Amino acid sequence: MTALAGKRIIITGAASGMGAAMVTACADARANVVGFYRHRTPGEIRRQLGGATLPQVQFLQCDVASRQEVTAAIPHAVALLGGLDVLVNAAGIAPGAPAEEITEAAWEEVFAVNARGTFLTNQAVFPYLRAAGGKIINFASATGVNGQAGKAHYAASKGAVLAWTRSIAREWGKYGIAVNAIAPAIWTPMYDTTRAGMTPAQLANHDAEMAKMIPLGGKLGDPQRDFTAYMTFLAGDGANFITGQTIKIDGGLLML
Repeated sequence: MTALAGKRIIITGAASGMGAAMVTACADARANVVGFYRHRTPGEIRRQLGGATLPQVQFLQCDVASRQEVTAAIPHAVALLGGLDVLVNAAGIAPGAPAEEITEAAWEEVFAVNARGTFLTNQAVFPYLRAAGGKIINFASATGVNGQAGKAHYAASKGAVLAWTRSIAREWGKYGIAVNAIAPAIWTPMYDTTRAGMTPAQLANHDAEMAKMIPLGGKLGDPQRDFTAYMTFLAGDGANFITGQTIKIDGGLLML
């Protein structure tokens, strides 16, 4: 038996990046999974995951920034799973702009997905976890602690995720609900997009800085090799006494 065998897990942001990696990892660990996506179709997601059948994985369309969609999708997912043990809230966006040029619309969009999406999904799963406990894993970032030049609105949204996570960990612990935030430094398609927008000189400077900042390997980690093993532990019973933490999976980028 694996640590997640039989666990019932909802994963938001399941279409790509770390969310997609978690879908595969949880399925490999024999958990039952419902993955939320916003734009891609289930067929496209499965092809992206290498064409794997993943019989214990189902996909639902849900924009986590929409209360209407979240309040419809969560009960549907719980019904498909026959209950709920874990929420992995991986959905997020990471736009960039100089602080003085951030528009109100851009600010609202990043907070809608990253902060409001966390609030809505966490709140929506609470009734299903209240009776028997469970896990909520929110996605934060080192930028929510340190800030980030060129992404102030993204950093601010992740700071909100951190404060929210610590607060509900205090409130919901009495129900046996463990709530943690991760601060990952993992190579994803979103990071590829960021790199694609850099000039050769900017990219060379960026890579040189990363080599200095990340002691283990000098660059962002691999989703399968560096990320999913710890995440499956955090979702399992071995992490039952861990809550309210900002857990770094980042090769030493953020040391606290």
